[in-house]
Amino acid sequence: MNEINVTGQSGRSRILIGETLARLGRYLPEGRTVIITDENVRQLYGSRFPEAEVITIGLGEAHKTLETLALIYDRLIAAEADRATFIVGIGGGIVGDVTGFAASTYMRGLRFGFVASTLLAQVDATVGGKNGVNFKGYKNMVGVFNQPEFVIIDIGLLKTLPAAEIACGLAEIVKHACIADAAYLDDIERHVAAIGALDETVLRRLVRRSVEIKAGVVNQDEREAGERRKLNFGHTLGHAFEKTLGISHGAAVSAGMAMAAELSVARGLLTQADKARIIALLQRLNLPTALDFDRQAVFNALQKDKKRQQTQIHFVLLQGLGRAVVQAISIEELGRWLLKGR
Repeated sequence: MNEINVTGQSGRSRILIGETLARLGRYLPEGRTVIITDENVRQLYGSRFPEAEVITIGLGEAHKTLETLALIYDRLIAAEADRATFIVGIGGGIVGDVTGFAASTYMRGLRFGFVASTLLAQVDATVGGKNGVNFKGYKNMVGVFNQPEFVIIDIGLLKTLPAAEIACGLAEIVKHACIADAAYLDDIERHVAAIGALDETVLRRLVRRSVEIKAGVVNQDEREAGERRKLNFGHTLGHAFEKTLGISHGAAVSAGMAMAAELSVARGLLTQADKARIIALLQRLNLPTALDFDRQAVFNALQKDKKRQQTQIHFVLLQGLGRAVVQAISIEELGRWLLKGR
């Protein structure tokens, strides 16, 4: 097992790579625990849960809402959960976001941890202390920064995931390589076949490197004032694609990275050859790099992005492979660039 630490204002988070759900009980404090999970995870793995009250939420982005939080608060109140109660989210990114938000706000804050069951959750969603829900279709519009006490990353849980869910995590893995480590990109390219076969040794190494990259960034900038913005490579357009097309996070971010690479080339920061390399890798991983979309609708969604500050958006570009740069680009310029393809 590998342990990587994330340290934020709310405390230290232990990321336990290679630990298992079956050993979750070793990390729980004495006293009462409430588990939050989704329908699929409970059906597949509920027999491995420690003895605890279980709150089950629905599947998909449609349940990452204030209404789901209200359901959780109602259940916690009915169960007489108090400030000594420990909350554990077992599931993917949506379970993690909802659990972290609920735990951070119920009775002004309870201790909590995660067991990450999807590749997206293991390399990104449960690492770093962001917890939030969507509001009227806008991604993560309401939320808090608060670190879980631990994140258990059980690589064995990935075997029950459909290919589309694996692809969501792979998009974030490619993102980490693009923004921080060109050698990591080499490693991914060399092991595409092993990744497709869900080779645990390869996946564990990729998860560890992605967590190292993300933890390194978050330890410098927990609240996204500067360095952490680089983790949004592909996400500004990606979130707009999610809202307007209803596609998965991984597919949206993949296409968003392809377009961000294109803009990087247009601004003289990235070579055509490097852009082509990124796109080729995404395609080999069965991720989309071009979408048929309503450019005006995407631009309208982009204008409501959280990274907007008045007339500008902090947009992440690549200044070569493994090196990201954040530039404040005017909404007007982004609109001209995006709408020119109509």
